[in-house]
Amino acid sequence: MSDGYLGNKNLKKSDVKIDFTPEQVREYIKCAKDPIHFIKSYVKIINVDQGLIPFTMWEFQEEMVLTAVQERFVVAKMPRQVGKTTTVASMILWQILFNENYNVAILANKERQAREILSRIQLAYEHLPRWMQQGIVEWNKGNLELENGSKVLASSTTSSAIRGGSFNLVYLDEFAFVPTNIQEEFFASVYPTISSGKTTKVLITSTPNGLNMFYKLWVDSEENRNSYKRVDVHWSDIPGRDEEWKAETIKNTSEEQFRQEFECEFLGSSNTLISPNVLRRMVFRTPIDSSEEGLKIYSAPIQDRLYTLVADTSRAKGLDYSAFAVIDVSEVPYKTVATFRNNTVSSLIYPTVIEQTAKHYNRALVLVETNDVGQQVADILYHELEYDNIIYTSSDGAGQYISTGHGRTQSIGVKTSKQVKRIGCSVLKTLIENNKLIIEDYNTINELSRFALRGSSYEAEDGNDDLVMCHVLFAWMSTQDYFKEVTSGDIRLNLYNEQQKMLEESMLPFGLIDDRRDPIQEIQVLELEHVSFNDWMRS
Repeated sequence: MSDGYLGNKNLKKSDVKIDFTPEQVREYIKCAKDPIHFIKSYVKIINVDQGLIPFTMWEFQEEMVLTAVQERFVVAKMPRQVGKTTTVASMILWQILFNENYNVAILANKERQAREILSRIQLAYEHLPRWMQQGIVEWNKGNLELENGSKVLASSTTSSAIRGGSFNLVYLDEFAFVPTNIQEEFFASVYPTISSGKTTKVLITSTPNGLNMFYKLWVDSEENRNSYKRVDVHWSDIPGRDEEWKAETIKNTSEEQFRQEFECEFLGSSNTLISPNVLRRMVFRTPIDSSEEGLKIYSAPIQDRLYTLVADTSRAKGLDYSAFAVIDVSEVPYKTVATFRNNTVSSLIYPTVIEQTAKHYNRALVLVETNDVGQQVADILYHELEYDNIIYTSSDGAGQYISTGHGRTQSIGVKTSKQVKRIGCSVLKTLIENNKLIIEDYNTINELSRFALRGSSYEAEDGNDDLVMCHVLFAWMSTQDYFKEVTSGDIRLNLYNEQQKMLEESMLPFGLIDDRRDPIQEIQVLELEHVSFNDWMRS
């Protein structure tokens, strides 16, 4: 009777006894202690030209394996074609062979991709010496279980893939290419569970793909805002890759593609509303306070300063988000000081969140988008909660405009028409690219990196654009006479005057120094005591 698993002579089935020689015992112990020795000595791979060959590791691959073994949280930024899959597969093989009850989850954008990684592990396993193998309990395209209790699961990156399971290692492959909504769902619902333990390891590898969650993890690691150890691989780390190789690769692809896939630069889409160069310069920071409900505060309200709150609405069915942005419009540059985003809050509760936040920010001027359920939100806010610092609009042949009073032709809030969106997008681009509007919120910057031209209008390439649309409506509002009267500012005039001043200064005679000071004295303001969102709601 064969001792192979299901007739496969290369696989040892469970409950098969192996008599080790003293030399094999010593070698087994050495491999168990040293993953690099094990991989170099026993892991085999398929080479296109040479067939089955030993895995010869490059220096950065050895460093990556040791980092993944020694650290709990690792994020690796890697170019294309650097042997990432083989390296990680070899490390996982070592973990499950020499550790009892070691459970691994391999998650990728597509299940097929995750199964490909598992197949690399299985290939290497098949070609291990029989004395080094554990007996096989389960062996298929999506699962591997060994006699020592170790298991490997291959699945797509979803919130349900590993929910309820207990894992020693969660590996997220090409995480930057997982759709944005799935990234967010995974980190919101699953990640806190797997990262809260004392031993669970998380390994994330990817080539950059825009300014998404992978980008945030990497930047947060650089700024010491998370616990991730970085592994940064450059194309020149591969032996044989030089400037000649670079030139040839660019010729066969493109400069932009090379920068993203081999230089590993974080680039947005080429047709985004905001210039990719400007997007890369936008810096997000950690809010000074945040709530589980989705409110993020970047600056506490300051006495006598003027704020606007622009709100977008959804049906709370887990798709689009209800969102708002609070913007300090006391002076230019304007600054987003708080954001809210939630895809479960009902249209009956959302008005209360808006009211409480607006009151906190010096009774902020509120503009509500009234498409669909937005009208209900605006009506509750004004009629039931009696919040009267809210914007009305009227319409005529030229389109919508902000009006005052409560005439029969007026309505609360604004409808996002094609004209409103077109004007808002144009002005928002001008504000951001001329540093007239400062945004430090990660979710907003992330949405901006995917807010691109599709047909004749701008919209999210994937995921949502609710926070962006709040800023688009703000930009439209900023062109209105009412806004200019309230803030005593005309954006286009300010931009023109600044550009004119720069031109005049550039034409000053050589040696003449203009050291004129601003005649307007600075007004000292008193910062209000910080109050958390939960405290507002309880009050």
